Amino acid sequence: MSMDREQYCPNCEEDKEFYRAASTTLHLGEKVKWHCPDCDYGFVTIDGINTGATA
Repeated sequence: MSMDREQYCPNCEEDKEFYRAASTTLHLGEKVKWHCPDCDYGFVTIDGINTGATA
């Protein structure tokens, strides 16, 4: 899996390259924590499903 991804950041109000902060394997699939490099906003994906807020 990639170490970064393009994602809209609601705090910065623009698309940013989020970095992969951590990952682990769960019974639901792979859990990955993503963080914006410019602010404190972060979100989690579980088996590719984004749990972050959408704009």
